[in-house]
Amino acid sequence: MDNRYARQTLFRPIGSEGQRKLEQAVVSIIGCGALGSATAETLVRAGVGTLQLIDRDVVELSNLQRQHLFTESHALEKTPKVVAAEQRLREIRSDVLLSTTIDHADGRLIEQLARTSDLVIDATDNFETRLMINDAAHKYNRPWIYGACVGSSGVVFPFIPGMSACFRCLLPVLPALNETCDSTGIIGPAVQVTAALQCGEALKWLTGNKESMMTKVHHFDLWGNDRLNIGVTKIKQEHCPTCGLAPTYPSLTTSDRAKFVVLCGRETVQVIPDHQRTITLDDVERVGKCSAKLVRRTPYFVELALEPYRLIAFSNGRLLIHGLKDKHEARRLYHQLFG
Repeated sequence: MDNRYARQTLFRPIGSEGQRKLEQAVVSIIGCGALGSATAETLVRAGVGTLQLIDRDVVELSNLQRQHLFTESHALEKTPKVVAAEQRLREIRSDVLLSTTIDHADGRLIEQLARTSDLVIDATDNFETRLMINDAAHKYNRPWIYGACVGSSGVVFPFIPGMSACFRCLLPVLPALNETCDSTGIIGPAVQVTAALQCGEALKWLTGNKESMMTKVHHFDLWGNDRLNIGVTKIKQEHCPTCGLAPTYPSLTTSDRAKFVVLCGRETVQVIPDHQRTITLDDVERVGKCSAKLVRRTPYFVELALEPYRLIAFSNGRLLIHGLKDKHEARRLYHQLFG
């Protein structure tokens, strides 16, 4: 165990002092899919003391091509991703402190994670969640590391409050990654390169080497062998509601009404009920016994087979409806089942 980090501490920019800082660090990873599982494994192996993981989803067979922490048994059992990740990460390093949350990353939860972290890693798949991370990170003066990938391309940049334009300022100039995994697909190496670059920036910050961090947005395409670095210093907006002179952090103040969201790269709609409405696992099981072909209950969720759809309900009332991409149909089915 004494030699676990020997090769890492031989690297002069880290050394023994940097390793000590890593052991004391708290890092939150928002999302535990492709980027989240890769960054979590790298940071655990590097010796980061505490990781806070959040993800809303369960392991699917299609995840295994690029999400290295998961196995076929996780996919067959529909294990929540953070549960499967925790199992594997503890096998890699038994002394790591892990906090896991099976939930949708809303503004309130992201604020809590930012407030209690030294650094936040973006492993999400949509701009809306990233805008919430951006607002929370600036509100609590925490750096966060943006990462996105699709096809054979990826983009990475560390947002450090007070040192650069923020994500909201950069939206008009970020490289176009409007294609999704659903329409374009993705190859594993694009995930691994993106995650590796994110972890490199994380290690620089956590070990006190912020002068070595990226100062330009980095875009790459592995298939086309292209690299592009975009300067962002002059893009900072004086009246930006996140990093300007009078910030209001608008993405952290969202409506609590029921939300229906099509998940990136999948025929799945996520339903987040109004926070004042509680749908328990017992409620879902009762509904399932009346109208479903299959009812399966685990400590984490209830699964119903509602031909041609499959529904997974979590203990906080959040639902995933697999097999459709139409939010209106999802709304109809939700109200048909639960009123």
